[in-house]
Amino acid sequence: MKTRCITIGLLIALIAYPGFSQSWKTYPYTPSGSLITFPKDEGRHINEPVEWWYTTGHVIGNTSGTKYSYMLTYFYFPQAGFDGFRILNISNDDTGAFFNDTKLVNYSTLATDKLHIEAAIFSGGTETWKNKINTNGNPVPFEYMLAASSSNTALNLEYIAIKPPLIIDGDGLFNQGASSYTYYYSQTKNEVSGTITINGNTESVTGSSWIDRQYGSFNPFNKENYEWLSIQLSNNMDINVWNIFTESNTIPNQLEYKLLAAYVDDTTQYTHKDFHLERLAYKCTPDKVQCYSQQWKLTSTVNNIDLTITALHSNSEMQFPFRFYEGATTITGTVNGIAVSGVGFAELLHSYENPSLSFTHPTSGFWNVSEPITWQLANPDDGRLITYDIEYSIDNQASFIPIQQGISETSFLWNNATVNDGDIIWFKIKGYSTDNTLKSEIITDISALVTPATGSALDKNNVKIYPNPSQNKFTVSINSPLSLNYQIIDMSGRLLIADTLKNIEHFEVDTRNLAPGVYFIRLQSDNQKLVSKVIVK
Repeated sequence: MKTRCITIGLLIALIAYPGFSQSWKTYPYTPSGSLITFPKDEGRHINEPVEWWYTTGHVIGNTSGTKYSYMLTYFYFPQAGFDGFRILNISNDDTGAFFNDTKLVNYSTLATDKLHIEAAIFSGGTETWKNKINTNGNPVPFEYMLAASSSNTALNLEYIAIKPPLIIDGDGLFNQGASSYTYYYSQTKNEVSGTITINGNTESVTGSSWIDRQYGSFNPFNKENYEWLSIQLSNNMDINVWNIFTESNTIPNQLEYKLLAAYVDDTTQYTHKDFHLERLAYKCTPDKVQCYSQQWKLTSTVNNIDLTITALHSNSEMQFPFRFYEGATTITGTVNGIAVSGVGFAELLHSYENPSLSFTHPTSGFWNVSEPITWQLANPDDGRLITYDIEYSIDNQASFIPIQQGISETSFLWNNATVNDGDIIWFKIKGYSTDNTLKSEIITDISALVTPATGSALDKNNVKIYPNPSQNKFTVSINSPLSLNYQIIDMSGRLLIADTLKNIEHFEVDTRNLAPGVYFIRLQSDNQKLVSKVIVK
């Protein structure tokens, strides 16, 4: 009940916010320094290859008090005889029920002088999103009507903008991704009224919405996957956040890939790249093909922003025209040290993988305590922090003992190691995401013998083992007579041959009963030790 009251209170605050001035509510309207003019740039741009009209909303049923969220997008991108596609999502945020409908469309009307979309939906029906028209036949500034439906859902809503547009990067034109450009503005807060229909039940609703408009060459089909977040805060600040990933899963520290645009008030907007977006939680789809981030920590020194953003539902995935996530979020945190709450949306095209690990040392079957244990991450991802634990076994992997936890690097020097020269040892590395959803572990492919530091009397410079590889036997030759014992050990650490010899300079080891493979020979004389690898053909 407490959460419900907070959410309702927040939405009432969003609806009631009047704005500081209404002087911008006129057509034509060109924000200072902007290349974007309203209502012209609310319409279609015939010279731009890609364009989309996008809106999300958080509303409350006037009768039931049920919380709903929705997303509606019309995408202009001609393919296969169609002008583009339409996506309609509605969620019951109280129950988590999610309804998604994506259809190919042809546009019977796509006005170039104002917002007027009439979309003929593949398999039947026409939908509209347009400016309201006054008695003189002219568009009402920043007021809209939209109607869209699927087989089991429908939206029939009216919008009244209560804030002037947020013009991204000041003039609304900037480079995005590796080689694309985009014109971009957001209408971050609109009062919403109308009806939502789910499974034949229609309810009047009120709430708040967000509109995003982009047109240019930037195209989500071009393998530049991204995470996008809209944020509407209780202090009336709104934030638009992008992280775009390269094909190698990096996020360059450039505005083309990292963008935070903020609406502070009627006279204050800014765009910059000086922020950090940390992923706190992930969720994989039931088929394990896609894994999306589901919680983020957004920090920025500008306005001292410290926000935690959490997806409301993990089931809000689209399958067409490609797989991606689109769903509502809730927000808590502080701005300039003052507590805020909020709502928003996440659009996620970037999918995460379990870490792929491999050892780089030891790999040869020998290791001594002066050498670091090293490994590599084959699939690094700037959006997925991986932490490592390292363990060891000296009982043929029957048990593993922790060495160190929470390592951020891919190398570890084990000071004060609790193993002895001649021990057979295996190492295990566990790599995992912050919430342990994305994880994997590896064990050294072969056991390693713990070897003494160089410089002992049984130094390999004083000992020769030949032939190596051998077929029936090999000979061990020592520069000066020694009394010693020797052991032949297989890769699993099993003792196969052992003997003690007195005052010898060379001896032979019969290998006819050994299967072809790799073995260790361990020599010991008093406190002197040598371990070497031998191969039997």
